[in-house]
Amino acid sequence: MIRVKRVYEPIDKDDGIRVLVDRLWPRGVSKDKVDLWLRDIAPSDELRRWFNHDPAKWEEFKRRYFEELGRNPKVKVLLQLIKEGNNVTLLYAAKSPYNNAVALKEYLEELLSKG
Repeated sequence: MIRVKRVYEPIDKDDGIRVLVDRLWPRGVSKDKVDLWLRDIAPSDELRRWFNHDPAKWEEFKRRYFEELGRNPKVKVLLQLIKEGNNVTLLYAAKSPYNNAVALKEYLEELLSKG
């Protein structure tokens, strides 16, 4: 199961492996709240700055981010964790519900549904 939540939310026993998917470490978060940091799975700086959590750009952001993910070897790391039967929680710091962790979850679920 893949979950998404803000890194600032309390840890839940069902979180499983907690994976930070932001390029920058979030302020005030201790290392013990994260099991794995995949900073390289975050969108490129150029894409992140262009998007700027603008809901009007959401669909285009996802399209561009999915293209980046298609070339990103770190996707295999996440897929392996999920295929091993682990619960995986993708952690992000943004306040906006339009963020890379939500898009990444959609991307991974799409890949898994294709087998």
